[in-house]
Amino acid sequence: MRWVNGLLCVLMALFAVVQYNDPDGLLWFLIYAIPAAWAAIAAFRPDLLGSSRLAPTIYGLCLFVAIAGTVYFWPSEITTWWDNELVREGLGVSIVTVVLLIVGLSLVQERRRRSVRAARL
Repeated sequence: MRWVNGLLCVLMALFAVVQYNDPDGLLWFLIYAIPAAWAAIAAFRPDLLGSSRLAPTIYGLCLFVAIAGTVYFWPSEITTWWDNELVREGLGVSIVTVVLLIVGLSLVQERRRRSVRAARL
């Protein structure tokens, strides 16, 4: 999972960087940068996800906002995605939600690893 999260971190960071010329670029930079940060933590410091009580709460809040954004921006038709900014934003938020769900899977796996280690001691 570390390789997957590392790849997702790089992709989300690239998505964030290319928002520089968007009229609401700062907002979309943050929308892509937050999952990039979570993927980086899951890839390079998974112990932070498993040991902290605050990290899962903040992660859950980010996931909730991403799911709400996906529902809000969900396109009624995808056939015009190239010409329709709202459809592209909906697809972008959907990608963010998928990335956060993958990070969540990493969170669950890290917690299981920690509980198995603790049970052995």
